[in-house]
Amino acid sequence: MLFRIFILTLLIGCATVLSFTSCHATKTVRAGSTPRVILGDEQFGEYEPLLKNKRVAIFSNHSGIVGDKITLSDGTIQYGGFESSGSADSSLIPFGSDLQGRKITYGEHILDSLLSHKINVTAIFCPEHGFRGTEDAGSHIASSVDEKTGIPILSLYEDSATHSPGEQSMACFDTLLVDIQDVGLRYYTYYIALYYLMDACAKNQKAVVILDRPNPNGFYVDGEIIKEEYFSGIGVLPIPTVHGMTLGELARMMNDEGWLTAGKNACNLTVIPCKNYTHQTKYALIRAPSPNLKDMRAVYLYASTCFFENTIVSVGRGTNFPFEVWGSPFFDSIIGADFYFVPQSMRGAANPPFLGETCYGVDLRTKPLEEIWVNGCDVSYLSDAYQKAKTIGKDADFWGKPRKNDKYWIDLLSGSSNLRKQITAGISAEKIKAGWQDDISKFKAQRKPYLLYDE
Repeated sequence: MLFRIFILTLLIGCATVLSFTSCHATKTVRAGSTPRVILGDEQFGEYEPLLKNKRVAIFSNHSGIVGDKITLSDGTIQYGGFESSGSADSSLIPFGSDLQGRKITYGEHILDSLLSHKINVTAIFCPEHGFRGTEDAGSHIASSVDEKTGIPILSLYEDSATHSPGEQSMACFDTLLVDIQDVGLRYYTYYIALYYLMDACAKNQKAVVILDRPNPNGFYVDGEIIKEEYFSGIGVLPIPTVHGMTLGELARMMNDEGWLTAGKNACNLTVIPCKNYTHQTKYALIRAPSPNLKDMRAVYLYASTCFFENTIVSVGRGTNFPFEVWGSPFFDSIIGADFYFVPQSMRGAANPPFLGETCYGVDLRTKPLEEIWVNGCDVSYLSDAYQKAKTIGKDADFWGKPRKNDKYWIDLLSGSSNLRKQITAGISAEKIKAGWQDDISKFKAQRKPYLLYDE
């Protein structure tokens, strides 16, 4: 990844594109002076004593690459992500390839690393999208066996009624080791799986060790704090849409705030922090954390464009740029909706909304990254689309239909009915965001004791 960004710098003639946090390589590559971020999983000496003579289960998926190590097609080795400056954008380069489209090779997975160190791994818990990160959002995932190691893979998405592990699963280990890449949003479900695992571990006297990773959206806090009556499978904690915490920090907060049903500080929790990371580091990932976040631009825009889910507007599922565009078949005659795309069935989006239909709307792939970062959780896209729908008489249909619990999907995503009602009433995006600020300030004060990294 470092190599491909260096090429991009040469191509566009800019003096600096990215300030890298990674500089370890077998070949000479351009790098900044900032020390690279060292992940929790690289610090084996810190967590090996906690695993010795224990039966260990891991909670991970394809993202659990030790040190975020990759090998480029020319043999260059890189550890860790890079810090994006946003000046000349590389955010559209798909995960898994360099600038020329050549595949990169990923380093050792945490499972293989543990086994090479003779750790007794007895089970693998996997989240939404499965252990290999390829399944559709919310889909049923059967438990299975890892073909390479023969270790059981225990799915937390095998039963749609609950994502908690059963008694038989809890009986097969002593310590849970967590190494998974999150993106720091309330409706991104990896932290929810962790919540249920921590709760079960607390109730069954199992230790939890989290190998912390950077949060690529950890440099800001934004959005409405969810109301308890809107808790669901995409939101189980009273936190903003963008909480700005790593999984390790959020786990500390879950435990000490008494959010686990097992009680306050009920979980025997240890977090192995990253090194050289702060909440101002814009850490870019090396791999798609889930199948529809295909590059860093999607990771950054996800806080804003996910609000379109289950409306009459597509966010580009079934394309190569989901969450980086929005459009609808109903907008074909609307001025300003001159971009179009056609969702197709593909891995991770077997049956996307508006399959095979031409959707007309807006392409966000040229929007400057600095603007995306500054705007944070940006509801102006949603407001713009709603006003477009209103001009053609589709405003009544815009939000879709309420679910069985009489709540719209947008309400579950945003945390209450407020955003839907405000957009419907024509309240500006600026005024909506201003209404979040008091609660955000309170939340930032509440989370402060649990932060492991400088703000």
